[in-house]
Amino acid sequence: MHYKLLGRSGMRVSELSLGTMTFGETWGWGSSKEESKKVFDAYAEAGGNFIDTANRYTEGTSEEYVGDFIASDREHFVLATKYTLSGKTKNPNASGNHRKNLVQALDASLKRLKTDYIDLYWVHAWDFTTPIEEVMRALDDQVCAGKILHVGVSDTPAWVVARANTIAEHRGWTPFTALQIEYSLIERTPERDLLPMAKALDIAVTPWAPLAGGLLTGKYTAEAKPHTDIKEGERAQRLLPGQGRLDEKNLAIARVVDDVAKDVGVSASQVAIAWLLAQPGVIIPIVGARREVQIKENLGAVNVKFSIEQLKKLSDASQIELGFPHAFLQSQGVKEVISGGMFDKIDNHRQ
Repeated sequence: MHYKLLGRSGMRVSELSLGTMTFGETWGWGSSKEESKKVFDAYAEAGGNFIDTANRYTEGTSEEYVGDFIASDREHFVLATKYTLSGKTKNPNASGNHRKNLVQALDASLKRLKTDYIDLYWVHAWDFTTPIEEVMRALDDQVCAGKILHVGVSDTPAWVVARANTIAEHRGWTPFTALQIEYSLIERTPERDLLPMAKALDIAVTPWAPLAGGLLTGKYTAEAKPHTDIKEGERAQRLLPGQGRLDEKNLAIARVVDDVAKDVGVSASQVAIAWLLAQPGVIIPIVGARREVQIKENLGAVNVKFSIEQLKKLSDASQIELGFPHAFLQSQGVKEVISGGMFDKIDNHRQ
């Protein structure tokens, strides 16, 4: 296991983060505490130190389990949790990005995690009702209080993240050092704006759903055996037909993943995760599992090496259209008039 700097911070995190949304059986498809501990131990023994959870995961059970698992060696682990979401109803302030929810959610998470500080505290999703200034000032106050060390943002448009960090820097508040988004061979739309922004602002990216809800595990392609080790409740959560994941385009990508996996001699899951690790910038995939054997397989992705041809095969199969203004600005005619007809003679180190 290698380690990466968490964006613009000096904190060192393992190249794979452990996702713990499956810790706990509250939602009907997660893991028992005993099995969750096996998953955690396998990750830690492989050198992993970056733990991802949230106050919403299995209604707090995930945080409770993680708190127990890290208690004997708290300082070794980089602990990340989130606020914003809530399963509570009839209370409009039990969710959202605002200061009240941040304070009450953070205090509750600290109790469940049995710690007095969080290494990385995430805004779980942008609510579009709380002013950016309120969010960034409230987070900075908790940094100053010593309850959190770094802040991150998840599932938020690029323009919001860029504006938030600009305001934070201008006012001397703590900026976002990490961005959590869905990103995989199936979901590459972040390449339009989110990933270029993260690279420009030195923000680490932690992709969730690197296996696209199981689609890139090799279990949903025509050649694969029927998928029997996922409970129906979990299948419903991860691959709803209405979500459009099981369309022919995505299945074609999954088959290419299968082909490359056979060429390399590894599993389809390892290929999908390794492709993310091979992308430019600070990319730290979040890998989760219900069973010990699954996390061990996923961890093997760090040892996968692709040839140039194999990487191209994966990228070509999953390529997206960047759309406007990206495609417009990359057209040859526009590049020529922008550069005064000297495009091929200008060495641009910023690309």
